[in-house]
Amino acid sequence: MRQARFDSRGSVVRWTESEGSGPARVYVHGLGSASTIYHAHIASHPDLAGRRSLFVDLPGHGISDRPADFGYSLEDHASALGAALDTAGVRGAVLVAHSMGGSVAVVLAHRRPELVSGLVLTEANLDPHPPRTAGSSGIASYTEEEFVRGGAFARVLASVGPGWAATMRLTDPLALHRSAAGLVRGTTPTMRSMLMGLDIERTYLQGASSGELEGRAELMASGVRVETVSEAGHNVMFDNPAAFTRAVAGQA
Repeated sequence: MRQARFDSRGSVVRWTESEGSGPARVYVHGLGSASTIYHAHIASHPDLAGRRSLFVDLPGHGISDRPADFGYSLEDHASALGAALDTAGVRGAVLVAHSMGGSVAVVLAHRRPELVSGLVLTEANLDPHPPRTAGSSGIASYTEEEFVRGGAFARVLASVGPGWAATMRLTDPLALHRSAAGLVRGTTPTMRSMLMGLDIERTYLQGASSGELEGRAELMASGVRVETVSEAGHNVMFDNPAAFTRAVAGQA
């Protein structure tokens, strides 16, 4: 296990990694998740073996620290992820990032282009104020007090299903709420605008059962490779791991 400081108090973001050659692949999880759980089975596939792989848990999630005075905005998470890559000596990485992690990856690629050579995004949030049905919007609909101390965290855990609850319960409630609120708030410029303006290889994976990707044509016109993955929903890496592995292997 490795770690890097991400704030003035010495809080650390932690990750595990496997050795290899070539540009590193950095796996980044979504809201209320953890990187190894969502991506270790992908990175171990023979088609992806031999590359250095880092599984980073964002602040407040998994094995990373969870300071109460941290903002947990998308920009804050991107800075922490950048600190991990700086400490790891990583440059020109391919970021394989899911949901909120995809938003964080886009922000990092926009702000620190020397760190990122490519993106494989799985149903990343690209726009502020997602539908009320989205997990982040549901969490952010509560006040911080209601969510952290008023019982809303327990109600959300009971409602999201056992798979997501298994990792969400490892997430600090304060960090989870602030991360959700930051995701709903989005960035300026938007994550979509940042993604479209990047001059690197970019792949966006959309699960077929999640419906049509909004703004697909515009993303493709900007050079983003958009793939609709059959027999998959939001968690493409679990629903169709073979297709997910092919997409990651196809990114330089």
